[in-house]
Amino acid sequence: MALSRRLLPLPLLLLRRGVPSVSSPAARALSTAAVTTTADAAAAAEEDGEAVTIKGVRISGRPLYLDMQATTPVDPRVLDAMLPFYLSRYGNPHSRTHLYGWESDAAVEEARARVAALVGADPREIFFTSGATECNNIAVKGVMRFYRDRRRHVITTQTEHKCVLDSCRYLQQEGFEVTYLPVRPDGLVDVAQLADAIRPDTGLVSVMAVNNEIGVVQPLEEIGRICREKGVPFHTDAAQALGKIPIDVNQMGIGLMSLSAHKIYGPKGVGALYLRRRPRIRVEPQMSGGGQERGIRSGTVPTPLVVGFGAACEIAAKEMDYDHRRAVVLQQRLLDGIRGQVDDIVINGSMEHRYPGNLNLSFAYVEGESLLMGLKEVAVSSGSACTSASLEPSYVLRALGVEEDMAHTSIRFGIGRFTTEEEVDRAIELTVHQVKKLRDMSPLYEMAKAGIDLKSIEWAQH
Repeated sequence: MALSRRLLPLPLLLLRRGVPSVSSPAARALSTAAVTTTADAAAAAEEDGEAVTIKGVRISGRPLYLDMQATTPVDPRVLDAMLPFYLSRYGNPHSRTHLYGWESDAAVEEARARVAALVGADPREIFFTSGATECNNIAVKGVMRFYRDRRRHVITTQTEHKCVLDSCRYLQQEGFEVTYLPVRPDGLVDVAQLADAIRPDTGLVSVMAVNNEIGVVQPLEEIGRICREKGVPFHTDAAQALGKIPIDVNQMGIGLMSLSAHKIYGPKGVGALYLRRRPRIRVEPQMSGGGQERGIRSGTVPTPLVVGFGAACEIAAKEMDYDHRRAVVLQQRLLDGIRGQVDDIVINGSMEHRYPGNLNLSFAYVEGESLLMGLKEVAVSSGSACTSASLEPSYVLRALGVEEDMAHTSIRFGIGRFTTEEEVDRAIELTVHQVKKLRDMSPLYEMAKAGIDLKSIEWAQH
């Protein structure tokens, strides 16, 4: 059955499935809706045995999920598309001698076409991988190693994802030179500075499309035009941009692009590398194997995951505008709700050039880890999921010029397709309560309100 005939509107899909109302015990166990955190729900959860204990904190039901930059839930329509390829159509897509292989291969190629259509690419330019991290490694290392005889210089920014920065550092150990461009206080790269940094031996420019921590959208079209004029391949990590902002690889002059399924309501464990055919860009494969994906990425293509990725892209193509408008409304509701009750808040990153599903706030006079520990009923983060285990302040915020004390107080709220107004309102209530509670315990806040310039204080050492 063609996927397009399966994509019912989500409310109708859930209604047909007989999903219980949000007030029922079954719904409370699955939903992150704010109803699960009300007093009545807490009593019901205790009675039903549905309360959850997290690091010593007992809450009724699962936390509200506002960490959509880390990952997104799988859309039920995506799961519907995937299930047959786990249960009955389980053939290896590289098996060329029987029906099982043929139907899996056809499904993979159909998914490839859907991913390509979402970014304006030719399906032959899409190569499936395990995720955006692998794509970034192939793009950054693969291009430079292929052209190593005449290209020895890479340009990137200080706010890239860790896998791009670490790939660049790896190249430096091999003798390549890397320019790490600073960004402006709003998080955007200075395109004039980027143009000046390009040299005759520059082999790659890599700039993230939408930043995973602060949500700023880089001027891709301008960067692509500069790279095209200079004859340098332009790579962008678009894991956070795919399906959220319009992308046209030809209009934007993109030569290589990294994509991930689990950021757009698809499954984890699958991504795709866009690699331009004309003018052709070559990469050196990073893994040896059976030559699958035309030798760019060897290994058996995981058919169910790829089918899910294709389904997620088809849904995004149809619903991107609606999702974007809804995220704008919810982001403003969240920002106004917090800012209307708490002062001394800083928004990190440009608000004008920003994906609205991301809101990164710093709360003065509040320690970020303490705030996170107090927000166990809301799943949020202090930065990238890949670096949140570190006690160091976010390197992205430091690159923006945010002072260390404020960088330590940042919280990233992620809004997505399934976020509700009730969840936003509950997140506002819990955040405001916790910030006020921590500030009431803070002598710094008390001194600041008394008019004391904290920067003028000379702290005694013991």
